[in-house]
Amino acid sequence: MGSMKRRFCTTESLEIDEPLAGTGNHPVRNLLISWPRSKWTRSARRASDMSDAVSGLLDRLAKQGLRVNLIDRREDREKSHRIFLMPENQSYRVLPEQLPAFLEQLLAGAQEPGEPLNHPLLLCCTHGQKDRCCAKFGFQAYKALAESAQQEALPFSVWESSHLGGCRLAASAVVMPSMRKYGRISPEHALPLLQSELKGRPYLPCLRGEAELSSLQQVARIAAMEALAATAPDAELEILSEETLAGERECATAWLVLRWRVGETEGFLRVKCREEELIRFDTCADVDAEEAKPARVWRAVDVADCEAPA
Repeated sequence: MGSMKRRFCTTESLEIDEPLAGTGNHPVRNLLISWPRSKWTRSARRASDMSDAVSGLLDRLAKQGLRVNLIDRREDREKSHRIFLMPENQSYRVLPEQLPAFLEQLLAGAQEPGEPLNHPLLLCCTHGQKDRCCAKFGFQAYKALAESAQQEALPFSVWESSHLGGCRLAASAVVMPSMRKYGRISPEHALPLLQSELKGRPYLPCLRGEAELSSLQQVARIAAMEALAATAPDAELEILSEETLAGERECATAWLVLRWRVGETEGFLRVKCREEELIRFDTCADVDAEEAKPARVWRAVDVADCEAPA
């Protein structure tokens, strides 16, 4: 008898037409520490050869509100750790024996200024110890992103990253400091995504959302950007109003009005969004255990020009 075909939470998510838009939430405060991927454990901030002292300090920093991720790229493996702080946009090189003291200073808010970053960071989740989708889809995307940046001499620093959230949306990535989050990145998306980010534009085919916005606001902004893509791709967008009403079976409907502006030209869009319930697998572990769970998502159902609000 042949073996059963392995299922992946990413393909399960696609099969139920789960939207990418609205899943871009991510902490704005980030601490990134280079560590060989072979040493990562299931935790996003733990390595198998990490000392108890360092692990404890990272836990304390996480309790202060810092998102801690391990990152790696083979060409940058040195005796020292590369450390990045966001949104401070600071870079450090710290020897392993100096790492506990550095983290203590960080806890106390007394760390010295580092080197300012003059190019964006792109983190692509390859955390196979956490979820097999991040190994299968994430590493392919990482290689394509890193190779595209190198071959085209694009000013990006591309790193493998531990868990970024949303394993079912692999391959996942986040660009810093813009804090735009992406999902379902295939190798063919790599170059256009980098080129779009280089122009300061989000890459719409894979955009999950902007971290500082609510899920509903992310959905509305992405719908507005898609509506303007052909005529005003560089438009600045501002959410002016938001109204939400409960509906059948407690699924809500929302209307958001956004102003778009390009130079002296402006206009207004009204985006209608509807909440719906999906039964989904969040991770491959859920798929294996057949433990699908209900989840509420927003979906844009209409975008229309409108008058300026009173």
